[in-house]
Amino acid sequence: MRAPIGLRIRSQRKSLGLSQAELARRSAISASYLNLIEANKRDVGGTLLRRIADALSLDISELTGDSERRLIMSLEEALTEPVFVGSGLQPGDARALVAQHPQAAEALARLHRAYLEANSSLDTYQQRLRADPLFSQLLHQVLNHVSAVRSSAEIVADTEDLTNSERERFIHAIGREARDVSDVAETLVAHFEQSSAQRRLATPQQELNDFFVAEDTHFPPLEAVAEELRADIETAGTFGEAAIEAMLAARFGVETRRGGAPPDGEASFSSQYRFRPDTQTMWFQGATTAATRQFQLARLFAELVAPEILNDTVASANVSSTAARRLIFRALASYIAGAIVMPYERILESAEANAYDIDHLGQSFTASFEQVAHRLVTLKRKGAEGIPFAFLRSDPAGRLTKHFPLPGLMLPSTGHACPLWALYIAFRQTGQVVRQVARFADGSRYLFIAKTVSKRMATFREQPFFSSVMLATDILHADRTVYAQGLDLQDEANQVPVGPACRLCVRRGCAHRQEEALDLQGAETELRTPLVPRRFDIGGAT
Repeated sequence: MRAPIGLRIRSQRKSLGLSQAELARRSAISASYLNLIEANKRDVGGTLLRRIADALSLDISELTGDSERRLIMSLEEALTEPVFVGSGLQPGDARALVAQHPQAAEALARLHRAYLEANSSLDTYQQRLRADPLFSQLLHQVLNHVSAVRSSAEIVADTEDLTNSERERFIHAIGREARDVSDVAETLVAHFEQSSAQRRLATPQQELNDFFVAEDTHFPPLEAVAEELRADIETAGTFGEAAIEAMLAARFGVETRRGGAPPDGEASFSSQYRFRPDTQTMWFQGATTAATRQFQLARLFAELVAPEILNDTVASANVSSTAARRLIFRALASYIAGAIVMPYERILESAEANAYDIDHLGQSFTASFEQVAHRLVTLKRKGAEGIPFAFLRSDPAGRLTKHFPLPGLMLPSTGHACPLWALYIAFRQTGQVVRQVARFADGSRYLFIAKTVSKRMATFREQPFFSSVMLATDILHADRTVYAQGLDLQDEANQVPVGPACRLCVRRGCAHRQEEALDLQGAETELRTPLVPRRFDIGGAT
C-alpha cells in the first residue's frame, strides 16, 4: 500500500510558499507533470524523487513515508484476523485509518501484537501441560496429596468412634499432606512461570529480524569499524583472502587449514568451516568457495578485533533469550565482514555503475549472490542511499528463513509467502536469475529478483541443500537495475497478480490458492466446495 507521496509534496511546497511552476523548474520537470504527481496520479521515485526532495529541502524518507507504510502493512495484517469479523473494518481501511487517526492506528497495531502474544502464551501453556513430563509428575503428586487429605478428612468427619489418639494421628496426617501439597504447588507454579518467562511470541530468528528492521538494516558504527579493519588488512598486501589470512596469523597466531578432516572431528552447524579457539585454527572444507573463505576470515577478524562494539550493540537489543543474543552477535559480525569485503562507497559506486547486476558485483568483490544481496539491503547511509530493497530467503519447503521487509511490501511474518513469487519459481530454474514484475491487489507493483543458491558439496554422499534468495524493490526503482532491461514495466501482460500469502490474500479467484481466505464480510467462497451445493451454516438447509 503506497503512502500518498504526492500529497506530501504539495503540502511541503505550500509551506515553503513555492508555486507549482517554481518547484517544477527546480525539479527539471513540467508544471503539468508535477500537478499529476501532486494529485497522486503519477508514480514518482528514483532520481526524480531525489530532485524533488532536494528542491523541498527534505530527506527522501520524509516523502516516501516509510514509517506510515510500515504501520499500514501492520494494520492490513491485523485486520485479516477473524476477531474483526463483523466489525465493518477491512484491510483496505488501513490506509485511511493511518492518514486520519495515526494514534488510533498505532494503538490498534499494538493491541494486535498483544493479542498475538496472548494467544501464543495460551498455546504455550496448553503445550506445556500436555507435553512436559515434569508438569505431569507434579500434577500427579498434587492429586495424590489432595486425595490423601480428602480421605483423612472424611474419616475424621464421618467416623464417630475414633479414639483421641487416632483422631490426632489423622489430623497430623492431614497437616502433613497439606504442607506437602503446598510445597509441590509452589514448585509447580515456579517452574511454570520460569519456563513461560523464557518463551515469547517471537523465535530467536524473528527477534534477530525485528532488531535489524528496527535499525533499518544499517549500522553506521559498524561501517566505521569495517573501514578501519579493511585499512589494517590492506597493510598486509592487496585485499583478499591471502591478506586477511596473513593479518590473522600476524596478530593472533591463527593458522588457516584447507581440506582434510575437521579439527575436532565432530559435526557442527556448518560443515564447511570451523574455528578452534584453543588451537587458534581456522579450518575450511576443501570444497569451500573462495567467497566463503574470504567472508568467514573477515568475520573471524572482526570478532577477534572488535568484540567490544559487537557486545555493546548486542546489549542494546531488546531480546529475551540467549539464543537471540547469540544470533544477533553472529549477524553483526557478518555485517562487519560484508562491509570489509564490500566497502560502502565502493559497492554503491559499482552497483550504480553496473545497474545493480548482482552476479557482476559478486565477481568484482569475490562474493556470493547472497552476500551481495545482503550488502545491497544495508546501503542506507543518509545522503548516499542505494536502491531500497527487501530481502527474503526460503528453504526448499517454502518456509521463509530470513526476511528484511520493505515499507509498503506486505510480507508474512512467518510461514510461507505467495506460491507465485519469483522466490519459489527460482527453485525450478536452479542457477538462473529469475525476474518478475509482481502486482498486488491494491495496485502496487514490485520488481522481484531471485536466484537459487547452494552449498558446494565435498563428496557424492553429501545431500545438496538449496535456498532461494530474493530481492524486491518498488517498481519505481526498477529502471535503475539491469533486471528491468527489455521489460515493458507498464504492460499488464508482464505483471504477475500475486498476494502476500494465501491467508492474507484478497484474490478469491486465484487458481493457485492453497488456503482459504479469511472471510471478513461473510461472502461466500467457491474454493473446495462440494460438487452438489450445500449450506453448512448453523440451521442452514442442505
